[in-house]
Amino acid sequence: MSDLFEPTKAGDIALANRIAMAPLTRNRSPGEAPNDLNVTYYQQRATAGLIITEGTPITHQGQGYAHVPGLYKPEALEGWKKVTDAVHKAGGKIVTQIWHVGRVSHTSLQPGEGKPVAPSAITAKSKTYIINPDGSGAFADTSEPRALSLEEIPGILEDYRVAARAAVDAGFDGVEIHAANGYLLDQFLRSGSNQRTDAYGGSIENRTRLTLEVAAVVAKEIGGGRTGIRISPVTPANDVFDPEPQPLFNHLVSKLAGLDLAFIHVIEGATGGPRDFKQGDKPFDWDELRKTYRDAGGKGAWMVNNGYDKASATEAVASGRADIVTFGKLFIANPDLVRRFKEDAPLNEPNKATFYGGGAEGYTDYPFLP
Repeated sequence: MSDLFEPTKAGDIALANRIAMAPLTRNRSPGEAPNDLNVTYYQQRATAGLIITEGTPITHQGQGYAHVPGLYKPEALEGWKKVTDAVHKAGGKIVTQIWHVGRVSHTSLQPGEGKPVAPSAITAKSKTYIINPDGSGAFADTSEPRALSLEEIPGILEDYRVAARAAVDAGFDGVEIHAANGYLLDQFLRSGSNQRTDAYGGSIENRTRLTLEVAAVVAKEIGGGRTGIRISPVTPANDVFDPEPQPLFNHLVSKLAGLDLAFIHVIEGATGGPRDFKQGDKPFDWDELRKTYRDAGGKGAWMVNNGYDKASATEAVASGRADIVTFGKLFIANPDLVRRFKEDAPLNEPNKATFYGGGAEGYTDYPFLP
């Protein structure tokens, strides 16, 4: 029987414990490049078994929020090298979440102020974060997208490959492919946002095609043992929906099993909301999803997220329902979360007003235990 503080492995990545930091967009990287404040933030949290960084856009086209660091500028890669060096110096492990937002963007954030891209030209009923002409930040409605042409798909795959290689060259221990929360790959997966009639739309096999191709390209480039993927089978985040998520995601994980990935990171329920949220007529069976992956030969670490505390995380790991549990808001407010869990110490409360944008306040100034 395993416990939260026991070492483990996620593919080729050896972890000191089973407590991971979930990816958290914080909008504190003007110019889309990590800065010294970002270095401090990640180094403070290096006692996590694994840090998964905030989503890092793979290209300018993949950018959907202002002041989010990417992987496509030389200055961004230099900034990330400082982050990975600092985390490794503190004894931690860190992967970056490679991200294309698809339709969850705004023309002001796109190359030439063009339309964002998507599987189909359906505008997301969602918001993004932009910078106003006066320099202030604000949330704005997402812009109308255009549908990717079939001829553009190989270029998207190449963008993922190049970004994964750049991440490893910048010192990351691996990458997590962002296929969750209503962004580009999730948009292709769900029938509500994917109304294509070509090889990437219609059937479950077709709608999972792009995600599987991305996973295969990334795993080939940097190794499956350094490649993870994040999925969110029933979340409504960013206006995505599918009436039959169980067969869709069962099929996806059964095919991912053959790629020998480092981990599968599953958001259970609605992201940041109810764990029992469902889409379609039936509750989602999380045990069936994991069993489908294992029965298909999948050996990657099974990582779970959404609303866990120490007690529920301990139970998940001890029961074998999870190998690793990720925490978001708790890591925002508690850089020393692992120690606080181990000592049953009180937890700092996160200041929601400082989640997005700003400076050190609510970012690097949360107190550590004495």
